[in-house]
Amino acid sequence: MGESLYDRDFYAWANEQAALLRAGKLAQADIANIAEEIESIGRSEKRELVERLTALLRVLLQWQYQPGLRDRTQRLTIAEHRLRLDHHLADNPSLSSRAPEAMAEAWTLAVIQAQRDTGLSRSTFPATCSYPYEQVISPDFWPE
Repeated sequence: MGESLYDRDFYAWANEQAALLRAGKLAQADIANIAEEIESIGRSEKRELVERLTALLRVLLQWQYQPGLRDRTQRLTIAEHRLRLDHHLADNPSLSSRAPEAMAEAWTLAVIQAQRDTGLSRSTFPATCSYPYEQVISPDFWPE
């Protein structure tokens, strides 16, 4: 048996499945792969949350642990990351309930990135996130 359209040409498969669903032809739709793709999209949105938190936490760590290098660019970068995170959560409000889990994942990545960017040792940074989520997203929070 040859490869299915799903395996040969994902784009064509996706368009075919969308047409079948719109036409109400559920019996002809590839339900198993449609469900798998929908779940995959959900995982991607969570990964995006972790990536956005990682970027924000990395810059907050640089802000806190390299005060002599604070400048307007760094302040604007923090504001930008907060805004991007806010937009992502506005598009995916149910992800807010996953924020504590995402913060823990993001913290580990942010510390590695901050070590690379600052040249500071791992022992400089706390083992677990020292910022509450509400502070991280607050435009008034600037760690000292």
